[in-house]
Amino acid sequence: MTQAPDTAEATETQATAPRSVDVPPSTPAPLLKTPLHSLHVARGGRMVPFAGYEMPVQYADGIIAEHNHVRAEAGLFDVSHMGQAFLAGADHETVARALEALVPADIVTLAPGRQRYTQFTNDEGGILDDLMVTRSADPNEDGVLFLVVNAATKEADYAHLSARLPTGVRLIRADHRALIAVQGPMARQAVGRHCPEAVPMTFMSAITTRFDGIDCHISRSGYTGEDGFEISCKATRVRAIAERLLSEPSVRLIGLGARDSLRLEAGLCLYGHDIDTTTSPVEAALIWSIQKRRRTEGGFPGAERIQRELAEQPGRVRVGIKPDGRAPAREGTEIRSIAGEPIGKVTSGGFGPTVNGPICMGYVENGFAEPGTSVQLIVRGKELAASIVALPFVPHRYVR
Repeated sequence: MTQAPDTAEATETQATAPRSVDVPPSTPAPLLKTPLHSLHVARGGRMVPFAGYEMPVQYADGIIAEHNHVRAEAGLFDVSHMGQAFLAGADHETVARALEALVPADIVTLAPGRQRYTQFTNDEGGILDDLMVTRSADPNEDGVLFLVVNAATKEADYAHLSARLPTGVRLIRADHRALIAVQGPMARQAVGRHCPEAVPMTFMSAITTRFDGIDCHISRSGYTGEDGFEISCKATRVRAIAERLLSEPSVRLIGLGARDSLRLEAGLCLYGHDIDTTTSPVEAALIWSIQKRRRTEGGFPGAERIQRELAEQPGRVRVGIKPDGRAPAREGTEIRSIAGEPIGKVTSGGFGPTVNGPICMGYVENGFAEPGTSVQLIVRGKELAASIVALPFVPHRYVR
């Protein structure tokens, strides 16, 4: 991902970007479009506003069909609305130390060609955003990290980063790039026919390569719980890659609706719902993303709270919940103990097509977090029986 020419192109793109100076403050900003917008429309995508972009929520066959197709074959997701950027400095340790001052993950020991999930935290230990960090496998790109952040928070993330980077480390936006994900058990075959170098990759590895001769960066990662890849390339070339993938019999376009049901079944957090500025990584059951050295040394915003919660356990924790029956429990649903005491709230909920029933995630008081604990969900004023269950709802199928 971290090709030196890209950084210059990114800077040029920013310098020439149009500025909407004539728009009155009260006028809503027009929705942005990804480089694949016309492809979505041409293929019947139902377009909706999402994170400031006009994005496809589903196609003609509907969300459940799309969801099931990803679990059985392979789906192509447009995630170009997400933020892509580089951090660049003199060497890896300089850049890694700069990022470690803002996140709880161990970035210094991140090996070349590897990717890591982490969070920007605030001084209170809450999560400002979650992000992916990749170190290039190319020794000529030592001192450059590639970041992918959420679409709705990317401007705040960039401002947060820019204000806190030490001298000698700079943030370079990559707004000129697009990002697509190919997810599902047939993803390896579909991508491998156009990029054989991707076939032997393992989960959370990354390479700079070519897809049918098109320069790109590929990571073996995604947000569905399935094996798959994320492909970043110049926005001007992404349609060519997407159409070649869609020519594969196993690959079809997938909208935001199925993306959400897939990540919910996978037990993965959605920023702004399952995690936010008030929830810590420990409460969110993301302890696995804080490596041992950082747990001990701290040195990131909110470390005092996070280290205390690691030592003493937090007062609440994110859990999976399986309602009895078929009625779903949506975000905001109150969770009560069997005795009727309020003990938490649902943060994500809906129907899980693979589970073939309603599922949800939420926060409960720590004493009620053990799988098998019976709880009640208050849905439309009625008590709905449910149980705490282990996450994920559907086993991950990553290639490790």
